[in-house]
Amino acid sequence: MKLVLCGVIAAAAICAAQSAHAAVAPWWSVQSVDTMKYSRDASREALHNQSFDAIIEKQMKQIASTGATHVAIATPYDEEFYPVLKRWADSARRHGLSVWFRGNWSGWEKWFEYTAITRVQHLQKTKDFLQKHGDLFQDGDIFTACPECENGGPGDPRATGDVAGYRAFVIEEYAATKAAFAAMHKDVASNWQSMNADVARTVMDPATTKAMDGLVVIDHYVKDPAQIARDVEAIAKESGGMVALGEFGAPIPDIHGQMTEAQQAQWIDTALKNLLTAKHLVGISYWVNVGGSTKLWTDNGTAREAVVILKKYYSPQTVHGLVQGVFHSGVSGAIITSSEGRVATTDARGFFAIPYIDAKNTVFTIKEPSYSPATLSRDQIASGPIILQVQGFLSRIWLNIQYLIGLVT
Repeated sequence: MKLVLCGVIAAAAICAAQSAHAAVAPWWSVQSVDTMKYSRDASREALHNQSFDAIIEKQMKQIASTGATHVAIATPYDEEFYPVLKRWADSARRHGLSVWFRGNWSGWEKWFEYTAITRVQHLQKTKDFLQKHGDLFQDGDIFTACPECENGGPGDPRATGDVAGYRAFVIEEYAATKAAFAAMHKDVASNWQSMNADVARTVMDPATTKAMDGLVVIDHYVKDPAQIARDVEAIAKESGGMVALGEFGAPIPDIHGQMTEAQQAQWIDTALKNLLTAKHLVGISYWVNVGGSTKLWTDNGTAREAVVILKKYYSPQTVHGLVQGVFHSGVSGAIITSSEGRVATTDARGFFAIPYIDAKNTVFTIKEPSYSPATLSRDQIASGPIILQVQGFLSRIWLNIQYLIGLVT
């Protein structure tokens, strides 16, 4: 639940305006939780088991409760599994979640005893799938045709040396899927082509990133939680694009060793706190909800301590404010910047809403060219209207006007 603060002095005015600010943007444009351990690994088990729907519903409800915008569903795209994929997607819709489709063709990595397929076959299967199942998708969804392509097909370009072939394949698949969604008139992003971070550093040069419309998506696990943000910014600089985290989480035993619930929660908190400062990060997906070492919920549905941490960032608190200037009139177009990196702009009446994580230490700077900047705490913003002072030469004129009309003596 988002905590909304409004002032005492101007409570009526500020609170009355909250309806206009009810839909404050999430911290990142994509905030996702991955369900791979159930949506992919249990696909065949779920196929003829309608009672599995109760498990799906429970998981969707849990994920939606965190403030997630998306859920990552990894059910394979093969026709055998389409009924299962549809059940997952339908449940996500019922819980207000957009879907990040992160399945693949089973033959790419030879899941479920499927025979291997080539790049040419993969591309054709993807085209046919989108043409046949366009009704599966809604505006705001993400479709990844081949997550971590390096794990199947011709192999990892770092080992095979086929960097050019890998680049050409992901670009061609993006072009085909982009065209397919355009033909459907649906706003579905299909350039979220996730890959291992080291593969991204090998493959995603500026030309390739540009061909992917400026986005690099990495699945990234590191021991130091602060390292993720540094790597995001480094990859953004190297590629010239924005970055999304297709997977992150802890603990992975080979990387982090064993962790208690408290240690896991602390690791996630540190990672997300640092990611707030990553200016080129547009979206994140936590791996995984249930069933893996990084799980957020136990198999019986009990929330671990990490869920509280994820909610803190996925459902940030919000403070509403009113900026006023000369004659206490609302100041429109003022820029409010938080020390956590969020930016908001006042509306025509001077109202704004901005999310924050750390209530105690976050400060907000308000700037508008005609007025002197002001830096305030959350409580100062919430306690009433913010009166900006006219600056420079205009301030002397304003002081004289106030003197003439008797506002000052």
